Amino acid sequence: GSRPGGGTVGQALSKRYWQYLACKVWPEGCEEEEKQQGEREASPIPGWGFPLVGQEYLEILSAWYCSFGKCCETGDCRIINNITGLEADLNGHLHGQHLAKAVVVRAVQGFLQSPRPPKALVLSFHGWSGTGKNFVARMVATHLYRDGLRSDCVRLFVSLLHFPHHNYVDSYKAQLQKQISETLQRCRQALLIFDEAEKLHSNLLDAIKPFMAQHSSEGQADQQRSIFLFLSNLGGNTINEVALDFWRAGRAREEIPLELLEQRLRLELQEAAENGYAHSQLLRENLIDFVVPFLPLEYQHVKLCARDAFLARGLPYTEATLDQVAQMMVFVPKEEKLFSAQGCKSVPQRINYFLP
Repeated sequence: GSRPGGGTVGQALSKRYWQYLACKVWPEGCEEEEKQQGEREASPIPGWGFPLVGQEYLEILSAWYCSFGKCCETGDCRIINNITGLEADLNGHLHGQHLAKAVVVRAVQGFLQSPRPPKALVLSFHGWSGTGKNFVARMVATHLYRDGLRSDCVRLFVSLLHFPHHNYVDSYKAQLQKQISETLQRCRQALLIFDEAEKLHSNLLDAIKPFMAQHSSEGQADQQRSIFLFLSNLGGNTINEVALDFWRAGRAREEIPLELLEQRLRLELQEAAENGYAHSQLLRENLIDFVVPFLPLEYQHVKLCARDAFLARGLPYTEATLDQVAQMMVFVPKEEKLFSAQGCKSVPQRINYFLP
């Protein structure tokens, strides 16, 4: 479905810029696109909505494109694997997500310390938009590689951006396989992030699966490791229902057990697989190691996001200002007004209203 706030970014990224990005990643199909573009200059690209809002998205994209064309001669791509830093950063800046924090740190640490992991580590992040899925993916990249998302060993794919047209699926598939296998050949430790995983075509998943299933270690002195992160809005409503039930029963959200959410999510994803959501089939095939739930964010968490946004820009703020920013968000359900409908998304843009 369309997300709130998507339109403005669509306008901000001119069609030319979009085209430049698309051509840079997938040169094939570009000439055709340009021909069509001439014929329909007035209409934007069909079915295209921009997934994450604003500045931070452009940062992620530009970081990713900077990494093109550079090779990593040593093959180690400046791996730092700073788990302590990852944990500290998540503790300081990821608000209201006690479960996601614990699962991610435990999973990544266990995987990196395991002498010979039999397969890739596959984590599937689930939750509403704006609850921190992209943020955590970025943190993982930042603390495993010195160059973060710019590292040659990190690849970020966004379904609507990189695979927008269903009629090009075969071409996308070949390029995706090529990019993943080149990354794995170059890097003894690779991180592959798939944003908007619920929109991934099943043919594209077929291209990814073999890389997740087993690790090739023939004749390698050093064990090849790869980490796959799938980010999805699927299951968000189920997670929110559980959180709301706990709140209505007067229980703290920190009491929500991982097992309960995981069980409910797995049920919902099974259903989704039957309804043709390809990404859910990974669960069926036991390729997903951890389902990571992101809870809906409350008023207090939005205030903390606002505080972080002011601090990140070195700007002064008061408690009253943080309240004003939080009050600009829409809260649901209608009666309780408990959860921010967009999580913390667009909070960094909203502090512009309060600049001196």
